[in-house]
Amino acid sequence: MTKSITITLKVWRQKSASDTGYFELYKASDINPNMSFLEMLDVVNESLAASNQMPIAFDHDCREGICGSCGAMVNGVAHGPVKGVTLCQLHMRSFNDGDTIVIEPFRARSLPVIQDLVVDRRALDRIITKGGFISVKTGSAPEANNTPIRKKDADLAFEASKCIGCAACVAACPNASASLFVSAKVSHLALLPQGHAERKRVIAMVDQMDAEGFGGCSNAYQCEAACPKEIRVENIARMNREYTRQKITQ
Repeated sequence: MTKSITITLKVWRQKSASDTGYFELYKASDINPNMSFLEMLDVVNESLAASNQMPIAFDHDCREGICGSCGAMVNGVAHGPVKGVTLCQLHMRSFNDGDTIVIEPFRARSLPVIQDLVVDRRALDRIITKGGFISVKTGSAPEANNTPIRKKDADLAFEASKCIGCAACVAACPNASASLFVSAKVSHLALLPQGHAERKRVIAMVDQMDAEGFGGCSNAYQCEAACPKEIRVENIARMNREYTRQKITQ
């Protein structure tokens, strides 16, 4: 039989974007170590609702590490202490009985807090609309062998395409840079022949990133360490090369 644990939560509470916010302490008892972190928050929220208190607001959707909706700083680490997982994939067995866990939202000027742990990620969406797509007719899937792609390029493009836009890279970066996010979106299209026709996308996307107020990359590598999909920083170098190439040729 799995032994339950009791933990203390120090949670950031903020009623709205205009509120100053504060930390609130909660005791979470009888927590099954096999629960996910979000399931633990569900249990806490049920208790708060039962006592007519405002539940903790947090983002979630698929709870399978796919959508990129969930995300928070757990003891100062984006998505928590386990490498390569989203917050919904973090399990309470990663903590010990009696632990105090500090939970706060991702912090960045370009990701303003909406309520509690919920942040506004629309800045990332606006970057994508500037060029994170290809303007081709889709229709039915073509024969794969009609468009030969080197395996190395296909593998690199696939690795970059795993980015789910969770913004952990921004939260982990000391400069609040979105370079890893943007570079992943630029790379997975720039590496494939379908994306070559619109390679100037990098200029529009980088310019939009700057306009949104994200900081610049200073090679701290915290973005790669925090990324739940383990996107590599070499994509940032590729983005910089793409940007320089397009600036020279435009």
